Amino acid sequence: METLKSAVPDALKQEISNSTPSQLPSTCSSLLHFFHKLPQFHQMIKDLTDPSVALCCKDRNAALENKLKGNECFSNGEYSNALLFYSKALRFAPVDMGDMEINLVALLYVNRASTLQKMGLLLECLRDCSRALRVSPRYAKGWFRRGKANISLGKFEDAIRDLNISLMLEISSSGKRQIEAELKIALDKFKRIGIPGKKTNQNQSEVPDEPDQVKLQCLLTTTKGRGMFCVDDVSEASLVHKEDPYAAVILKKCRETHCHFCFNELPADAISCVSCSIPLYCSDWCQKQAGAPKFDRSSNSFSDLEGLADDLKNYMSDVVLAGASTLDTGHIAEHRHECQGFHWPLILPSEVVLAGRILVKVIEQNRHASADSNLVGFLLVILLSQIQVNSMAVVRMQAPKVKGPIYEPGNALTSNLEQVKVGQAVYVAGSFFNHSCQPNIHTYFLSRTLHIQATEYVLAGSELELSYGPQVGQWDCKDRQRLLEDRYSFTCQCTGCSELNVSDLVINAYRCTKLNCLGVILDRTVTTCEKQKLKLLIDAPTVYSKQVEKLKDDNIAEVACHVFESDYKLEPQHCLVCDSYRDLESSCAAISQTENCCKRLQDAIASNEVPTNILRDAVKYTDLLRTIFHPYNKIIAEVEDNLAQAFCLVGELQAAIDHCKASIQILEKLYGANHIAIGNELIKLVSLQILVGDTAASGSISRITAILSRYYGSHADEIYPYLRHLKGRQDAD
Repeated sequence: METLKSAVPDALKQEISNSTPSQLPSTCSSLLHFFHKLPQFHQMIKDLTDPSVALCCKDRNAALENKLKGNECFSNGEYSNALLFYSKALRFAPVDMGDMEINLVALLYVNRASTLQKMGLLLECLRDCSRALRVSPRYAKGWFRRGKANISLGKFEDAIRDLNISLMLEISSSGKRQIEAELKIALDKFKRIGIPGKKTNQNQSEVPDEPDQVKLQCLLTTTKGRGMFCVDDVSEASLVHKEDPYAAVILKKCRETHCHFCFNELPADAISCVSCSIPLYCSDWCQKQAGAPKFDRSSNSFSDLEGLADDLKNYMSDVVLAGASTLDTGHIAEHRHECQGFHWPLILPSEVVLAGRILVKVIEQNRHASADSNLVGFLLVILLSQIQVNSMAVVRMQAPKVKGPIYEPGNALTSNLEQVKVGQAVYVAGSFFNHSCQPNIHTYFLSRTLHIQATEYVLAGSELELSYGPQVGQWDCKDRQRLLEDRYSFTCQCTGCSELNVSDLVINAYRCTKLNCLGVILDRTVTTCEKQKLKLLIDAPTVYSKQVEKLKDDNIAEVACHVFESDYKLEPQHCLVCDSYRDLESSCAAISQTENCCKRLQDAIASNEVPTNILRDAVKYTDLLRTIFHPYNKIIAEVEDNLAQAFCLVGELQAAIDHCKASIQILEKLYGANHIAIGNELIKLVSLQILVGDTAASGSISRITAILSRYYGSHADEIYPYLRHLKGRQDAD
């Protein structure tokens, strides 16, 4: 790729660099024309797409090598390592290896099933047995292992069928005796219980039906282009919109840990494509939806078995062909055009892959139209220029995995919960929702499906806005606007950026030198930003009058009462309540003394071991910070949060609770009492309250439930699995 880039003439590079949007057609054509004449370009395309040399080709030797390593680990009782090696072998194993008596893929699935059973993962074991039989329906050991898994699951009727089929297919005497012994166990247990095990639907969701979605209207706005508006009033916590992506791609960092289709975490029995070695899927369903080739075995594979009852033949057919039909969801089979060639998501940037997948979908939907290469190239450039703005990051909530009751000390949750980006996708309707630093809707993802929830009551005809980046309370106004301009090329004019608010005044503010004064002192850059807001308001007297009344309700008078005075001029380093002066240069010098101490505390927390001297110094320097920063400054909230974690680690739980509460009180000033950030912090608090037997835990759990339901509706428990444990504890009390 670098060789190709270096081959582009400087004059053409300069032409492309200086081109305007209107010149894109000509510059794109020039670049395409140059590459078409370049032999290296055509050779690179061949190298990347030839199945015999592509990065994703199968490798028999690699599969056999990993199988042997898995066998060794299994023999030594190292089941976790055996699972890893068998899974890796499955990625490389060709589906048809003709020189083996038993199909290698089927053998590996059975080996992995045996490992999963040893680890107590019985459902995963059962699924792998079924996958082995789809590859090799006459594989006696596959039916035998499936029968044993069904016995462990209490599904004795299925186990008896599995073992009878295995007995019919087994040719060795020792193997038959082993099967007969297991069959006797299954028959005895079935007779005692008298009923078959209940069959479960793996795809059935426990989440209740969602409410009807809100009627939306796409309208042109004067400042932000098209936007989405609600036709009727929208209640708080209503599902506003739900949509599957037009195109999606997993991020490179998540290729080994998350499903390449639904983006959920990979289970122990993850599966790979049968034709190439790169993608991984969490289920057969996701594999089919992605368009990966699937095993295709018909009932003719076993219909000629003599002595096998018809009901067992039908049962074999059900097992082997289970879920064989491909579901028509209307999306592009993303992996199909990459399979057995070069796997583009492995190398190319996510935006480029998304652009390519969109083009493929457009071409597939318009097969009758001829595809002009110059037009396709031009469209690709246009797509690349738009995708960064219009695509969405698919995120997952990173939460701890709880083992055992939450009231055990090792399960106290005091670390930060955060959203982790796992994929990138384009949503057609979703791209029309505009940004606001004070959004009235919230986005979340189940699998790859976008859900948008109203977080407050919205009047009919109002615009529904989400946040593209930091919201009010996360960063101050100048930093938010700089990020939005750099990343999305627009200057934010939302209410959070055009009107005064408590958060932007206090988030990075210094405290007044007078002991009992809560007034804020701003530095020069923040003062300049707030002056611009005031100028916009003063230039619109009606708006200014309404804003003054609103600001009184928002308690701005508590920290900056001078802003209500029409003739007052904001000045840096002066208190906005009593006008006292603070030398910020000396204050910043004092703050620098605390940086190393805070870093040592964070490192100690990360190592789960906090020495007494580090904690003592951290408390000392925190007291110093409180004399410099405003009480509502976000840095103080972060320091309080770190102290809560540290005190929890050393076993001083009441001190941890006190610091956690102090952090929450500051964040309530920055975000409001019902923001999702408060819900995340309350989860930490309630974990500590449960540990000390604090009766206030029940009230905290109720408040968490209300906040998370506001943002995630009926899916709150699914997004936050930890919440289920908290509710279980509340019910037990």
